[in-house]
Amino acid sequence: MKIIIIDYGSGNVASVYNALRNIDSNCLIEITNNESELKSSTHIILPGVGAFNDCMQGLRQQPNFLSELRKQIIKEKKPFLGICVGMQVLASIGYENGEHQGLNYINGRVKKLAEENLKIPHMGWNELMIKNNKHPLLKNIAQGDHFYFANSYHFICQNDNNVLAQVQYGSNKINAIIAKENIVGAQFHPEKSAEKGLEFLKNFINFCPV
Repeated sequence: MKIIIIDYGSGNVASVYNALRNIDSNCLIEITNNESELKSSTHIILPGVGAFNDCMQGLRQQPNFLSELRKQIIKEKKPFLGICVGMQVLASIGYENGEHQGLNYINGRVKKLAEENLKIPHMGWNELMIKNNKHPLLKNIAQGDHFYFANSYHFICQNDNNVLAQVQYGSNKINAIIAKENIVGAQFHPEKSAEKGLEFLKNFINFCPV
């Protein structure tokens, strides 16, 4: 097993690395922005901190990186996890600081949370509302388990079948976990979500989509 953590310049790579190392001290984990490393990977993770377009620009810095990433994920069907902004850029389009094209791996759009009288960003622990408890990513994760969030924007899926779990924040129903075949997104930070966050990462490591 070889897990690649994509380093595009602003992701929370060290925390994700340490969380994965706590789960399995023997697996090979590499932090890189080199597209050649993607070819030998078994799993790929895109952490996220910052703005939608900053993440996309970071991914474009290395020539051929996005085309190789797409090949490994869409054609080779390697398990892929996007975390926080890393999940949001899976969308077709994002509306943070303008209108920006995403990776378009899962059809949808990223919009700002409705503010009402809420504190934005949505930051802290929130409880999961599970929509599909049979999915392997939710093994040993139960209704009401708490995960750590830090987001001002959220991913609105075009197909509700891609939504595995949500959280409520005021009138905002935030998609917390989304999936399409081998592609997974987590709006929360599993690396900051204590025991249940590690459980989720363990499920991803063991994820073998058909």
